[in-house]
Amino acid sequence: MSSVSYDRVQRSFLRYQHVFVFLAPLVFVVGVFFAAPTPADAGTDYWLQFWWLFPVFLTGATIVNTVGISGSALFVPFLIFLFPLVAAPLEPETIVKVGLISEAFGLSSSSIAFIQYGLVDRRLALTIVGGTVPFVVGGALLSFIVPEPVFHALLGIALLTASYLLFKTDLDHEAGESDDDADAAADVDGEVDPDAAVDGGQADLPNDADKLGPAGVDTDEEGNVTRVDREGDDYRYTRGGYLRRFANYSIGGTFQGLAGFGAGELGIISMLGTKVPVRVAIGTNHIVVALTAVLASLVHVFGGGLVGGHSLSLASTPWNMVVFTVPATVTGGQIAPYVSNALETSTIKGFVGVLFAIISVALFLMAAGVA
Repeated sequence: MSSVSYDRVQRSFLRYQHVFVFLAPLVFVVGVFFAAPTPADAGTDYWLQFWWLFPVFLTGATIVNTVGISGSALFVPFLIFLFPLVAAPLEPETIVKVGLISEAFGLSSSSIAFIQYGLVDRRLALTIVGGTVPFVVGGALLSFIVPEPVFHALLGIALLTASYLLFKTDLDHEAGESDDDADAAADVDGEVDPDAAVDGGQADLPNDADKLGPAGVDTDEEGNVTRVDREGDDYRYTRGGYLRRFANYSIGGTFQGLAGFGAGELGIISMLGTKVPVRVAIGTNHIVVALTAVLASLVHVFGGGLVGGHSLSLASTPWNMVVFTVPATVTGGQIAPYVSNALETSTIKGFVGVLFAIISVALFLMAAGVA
């Protein structure tokens, strides 16, 4: 395929990304219905048993994509504490698997939206994913053999850490000093990004032909990156700080494989700490977490026999759950920008942070055998 044809395909895909994004869960559901190994007596009652998970996961996906964290950070605690109140309790590895499969689709949906706006540093994302892979795989394999109390304790530590990092990290976008500057630096959610420099119509800013709007990216000989998003706002940064990001993502990747989240929470901190602009950090982080969630999902489905632990086959996957959670998370990933525009990010961040802290205490009590 020639570069011209590739550019045309890429441009068409981004322009009509909503169509492709919503076709993915439809294909998934149809494939599961006709091809997935299900109980021999599976009928209408089996497939509609967990219809109520759709609004629950839709709400959770909207919240986490608005804040920019992993979906399983909410999904896994929900499946541990609330799901058994109306259904049978699930095994820890099944809980993580449902959370990861759902999160993989939801984050992929949100990631495409960020790519469309030119807010993803793909070189940075692929480098991080490459370094995180062994830790994600190791964490996923570890989930098959750790005792349930230890699993709950580690999950509590991850949530408590995520709560602390959410309160510590500034994800808000303050307005500029003047109305003209504020209008020029508005980000994709209608908020204002302090990291977006006002271009003032400079002619030397990149404007790639295969991007929608005045979008593009350029890297000079010193490694300084100039990125222009779809709205014409520009961001300047370097890709330095690989070791710091590697340290954070390796720990986060282990928890991503083990519990279904962690890479997003620790990753966003490391990106902001290495001076990556907040909107680019959130967009790039979505790609990293989406790819690691897909990888972890595959290990959770096929990898149990490799470590002599619980062997999870395709038949053990609760397909009648994921046929509702997957479309819900995809939809949540698409509507999150509208919610972000209507609500202050700090409000949602505070709510999620407090929720994480409460859940982590409950998990520590469960690990100690008190709850």
